[in-house]
Amino acid sequence: MATSKTSSIDFVALQERLVSQFRDLDPKDPSAWPGLPRYALFFATSVVVVVALWFAWLSGSQEVLQTEQAKELTLRDDYKVKLTKAVNLDVLKKQREQVQQYVTQLEKQLPSKAEMDALLSDINQAGLGRSLLFDLFRPGQIAVKEYYAELPISLKVSGRYHDIGAFASDVANLSRIVTLNNLSITPKADGALALDATAKTFRYLDSDEVAAQRKASGAKGAKK
Repeated sequence: MATSKTSSIDFVALQERLVSQFRDLDPKDPSAWPGLPRYALFFATSVVVVVALWFAWLSGSQEVLQTEQAKELTLRDDYKVKLTKAVNLDVLKKQREQVQQYVTQLEKQLPSKAEMDALLSDINQAGLGRSLLFDLFRPGQIAVKEYYAELPISLKVSGRYHDIGAFASDVANLSRIVTLNNLSITPKADGALALDATAKTFRYLDSDEVAAQRKASGAKGAKK
């Protein structure tokens, strides 16, 4: 009768051999370590490197994600603004046409350089037509702005109260824009009133003056 022999593994001896490989290891010279500790160190190092790279990649991806999320919010707001403009485009076009018409009307109220003398005469005639006496009528220095020129006129007239009021109304109703500024009314010895004021009228610049003004503004900006 045949008998079968069963082989058994001595796990205690195997465990002892494995543990013995991790004893008395020289941390300064891993190359001299037995095979198992070397492979274990390589595996652990690889895991650490992979995990570090993974977290570094996730950190960079998180920053990119936050940037893109912020950009998304900005684009959404921009989209809403543009959508509103697109919906109201016809209304905005009509408003733009109305503004252009209004600006054109205002420009027509500004005299040209050639019409300035006639406008000064109209102001003078407005005073004479109300029986006012001109004690002073002196145009000042023209102040050139970007698109228009401003001419101040020092005025001093005397007359009755209602005539002075009518004169101010006549000046306001001139076909060209004229404003009265720094008004001062004082009584005179003869019972009349004296009006001191600065009338300001405006004229638009011709194309050559506009070009010269822009050139001057550009030169000032370049110096800064």
